[in-house]
Amino acid sequence: MIIESRSADTALTEVSAVPAQPPRPWNGARITGYVLLVLWGLCGAALIYYLITGFDQDFFTRYAPRLLSGFWVTVQLVTISIVIGGVIAFPVALARISPNRLLSSLAFGYIYLFRGTPLLAQVFLVYYGAGQFRAELESIGLWWFFREAYSCALFTFSLNTSGYQAEILRGAIQSVPRGQWEGAHALGLHNAVTFFKVILPQAFIIALRPLGNEIIFMIKGSAIASIITVFDLMGQTRLAFSRSFEFQVYIWAALIYLFIVEVLRRIWDRLEAVLTKHLKPMS
Repeated sequence: MIIESRSADTALTEVSAVPAQPPRPWNGARITGYVLLVLWGLCGAALIYYLITGFDQDFFTRYAPRLLSGFWVTVQLVTISIVIGGVIAFPVALARISPNRLLSSLAFGYIYLFRGTPLLAQVFLVYYGAGQFRAELESIGLWWFFREAYSCALFTFSLNTSGYQAEILRGAIQSVPRGQWEGAHALGLHNAVTFFKVILPQAFIIALRPLGNEIIFMIKGSAIASIITVFDLMGQTRLAFSRSFEFQVYIWAALIYLFIVEVLRRIWDRLEAVLTKHLKPMS
């Protein structure tokens, strides 16, 4: 009986010794977050109200086909540049991780140039700079390509995204555990077979999400092409505004860009789920 009493007293003492957790105070960051959330909600409601009350059927009928045409130009420009950039990025990434110091240095300089300078400056350099070498380009039969604004934008976008994709791929390859190489060597696999059959598939899965982000950045960055008279989505939007001075055309353009990004995000999520389903634990 005495032992039980002492145990109860000890337990009571231990419970009372634990300090009560004070309620979490409302800090400034949380209050700011709620305020910003309310402001964003009000802005969204105001935007919807503006689109409903200020909707002009004649304006929409006149310029909707132009925006749709610009939409397809944007999709084509981004798709082709991403594919060409991916083709260029693969050998650049291999050169970047090469033990050859010269190849590694050249690849590093290429990546550093296109990742370290603004895309707008690169577009201007190609579009306006090519005209300074018209005679030389005509002599080798390339002036027909560089005289077109669309071709200059496509060329610049491809080089720019190849620098980003090469660095993404380089990081993904080096992120594959070293044990994968060792296991393949233990099975007697050749280095080339190990790289293309074991390392590269895992690297592509690692790089999948960053590559999706790069495509989204290119979609938004493609609006720069409108500055050099490419009639993509933003180019058609600027043309429509210059003729009508109707501000809502920019809102429609923003919604179309948002639609493109959201569709791509859902496709990429589905692709990632399919390619990584073998990594998920079995239930």
